[in-house]
Amino acid sequence: MTDNPLTRLVAGGQSIWLDYIRRHLIVHGDLRRLIEEDRLSGMTSNPAIFEKAIGETHDYDDDIRTLALEGNGVAEIYETLSVRDVQDAADQFRPVYDRSDAGDGYVSLEVNPHLAHNTTGTIEEARHLWAALNRPNVFIKVPATREGLPAIQQLISEAINVNVTLLFGLPRYHEVVDAYLAGLESRIARGEPIGRVASVASFFLSRIDVLLDPLLERLIAEGHAQAELAKQARGQVAIASAKIAYQINQEIFASPRAQRLAAKGGRLQRLLWASTSTKNPSYSDVKYVEALIGPGTINTLPMETLDAYRDHGDPRIRIQDDQELAGRILRRLPELGIDLDQTTQQLEDEGVEKFIKPFDKLTETLADAMTRYAKQVPCT
Repeated sequence: MTDNPLTRLVAGGQSIWLDYIRRHLIVHGDLRRLIEEDRLSGMTSNPAIFEKAIGETHDYDDDIRTLALEGNGVAEIYETLSVRDVQDAADQFRPVYDRSDAGDGYVSLEVNPHLAHNTTGTIEEARHLWAALNRPNVFIKVPATREGLPAIQQLISEAINVNVTLLFGLPRYHEVVDAYLAGLESRIARGEPIGRVASVASFFLSRIDVLLDPLLERLIAEGHAQAELAKQARGQVAIASAKIAYQINQEIFASPRAQRLAAKGGRLQRLLWASTSTKNPSYSDVKYVEALIGPGTINTLPMETLDAYRDHGDPRIRIQDDQELAGRILRRLPELGIDLDQTTQQLEDEGVEKFIKPFDKLTETLADAMTRYAKQVPCT
């Protein structure tokens, strides 16, 4: 293990996960080096990541050809490839999982994004993927849509680990935590153990600023009456939301309800900061890492942000800094004509579509490959 900003960050209580998965990373030893040298302790995936991994490289060509010639359909091929990668990565993280008493060392796989508004379909697919993965240190990713909430509760009640994804708003976060706690309570009511049931709530950050910053910049340029407030809010709404989410997390899990579950082995649903690459080149490339360092939280980084933090990060616990200012910024957004709940609902809707498009593109790529390989089968 080397001494660098990443390892010092982890030593302070922050977990670093990688928002990226690709076969070459696993088979060529790069993932193992990140675990051993940088203390990487988890990995997340999504349909967009798999589309790039499978559709834009040749790493999977042989497997796709074999599976196609065996008569598998597009859905079976995608599942086989994605499940295999998640299993292989989870096996490499298994020592981390064991050392941390199941606190870290997880790899996530998402349900079909077309099911984001289908509660029953989400539950069925999550059960299927959980059984197919057959690893304790995996998460099934379920979107934090209105229809996703009862699915989260049901899956937790069945001891299926859930990574709640596409979470943008604070009111929805309250509902996500309630679904998690209710799932644990269902298990307790049936006399079933809860000590190994895990969940994280993935707050998506940079997309909030990407959406709101142009409006704030326009108000500043036009000399709006609240231009100073707009300057304070520019590039800060996402971080302010995360800081308040952390405050909510600390309050809820210190409540009598959560403490009763903790006494029976229930775990904290950890906050995970997602969408943490900086989209605005005028901002620091580690902006969504530095401001949100806090014990017990997780930051899932794309490779370029991971490399940037290793190079010039400044690890120090900051999650509780300026929480009063964060709350004030969020409370005053209506003065700028911003309805944050409406904004986060828009981002949720757009987020679902942003996962559906690469998923469908990958499906088309696999279908084309199947047609191509079918032509190679000699006639008898």
